[in-house]
Amino acid sequence: MLSCPATIPLSSRTLTHLADRIRRHRRQRRSRWRRLDPARQALLALAHLRNGDTYTRLAAGFGVGVATAWRYVQEAVALLAAAAEDLATAMARIRALAFAILDGTLIPIDRVADQRPYYSGKHRRHGVNVQVIADAAGRLLWASAALPGAVHDLTAARTHGILDALTNAGVMTFADKGHQGAGGTVRTPSKRHRHRPRLSRRQKAVNKAHAKVRACGERAIAALKTWKLLTKLRCCPHRATAIVQAILVLHQLETSRYSG
Repeated sequence: MLSCPATIPLSSRTLTHLADRIRRHRRQRRSRWRRLDPARQALLALAHLRNGDTYTRLAAGFGVGVATAWRYVQEAVALLAAAAEDLATAMARIRALAFAILDGTLIPIDRVADQRPYYSGKHRRHGVNVQVIADAAGRLLWASAALPGAVHDLTAARTHGILDALTNAGVMTFADKGHQGAGGTVRTPSKRHRHRPRLSRRQKAVNKAHAKVRACGERAIAALKTWKLLTKLRCCPHRATAIVQAILVLHQLETSRYSG
């Protein structure tokens, strides 16, 4: 079998942060000797999350078994996910914004035994629904737990309590037509229907301005999906939430380097 070195587009700060978490976890559990030290385990986990490397490739590259590679990744993901902010904590930062952007995205998954709940008619594929909150610059602030892909964006936002949290905090929020009827401080574009087959010139102008603002939210989703593992999850959909939360922690650690 041939092998070659590969790069992971992440900073050494992120590697050190994850390695320290793994080291503390091993110390607390009084873990026995392992095949990989904390730094190598952290590198293995980051290669999986950022580059989307399979367990087979990781096992070959790091000289461990496939089961060991899987176990190391799951342990790292669990440690990171435990450090993710809940919505109430994130709202402490979000309420200070001039406005926020709410958007939903579908993360594709492999077909599962119970296919119907995970099939999105809008995207015509199987996946999980994740709601994302971004700031005016398109920076990713928070991501929700994953729900089955068949769940509508508005239903998902209500399920997670996002609409109530934004309204209670008085945060003006821009969302797309998928959140039509959200109410509160959430603003959505005007939509045509059978009683209003055409939009007025003013409504079209408002929709255009709304789209320019909301386009920044697409940057947050694009940033989330630079983590190649999210291009298509090949695991049980019930693990999607922990993976998204782990990636959110790492992403915020990376972007905090550039904040003032």
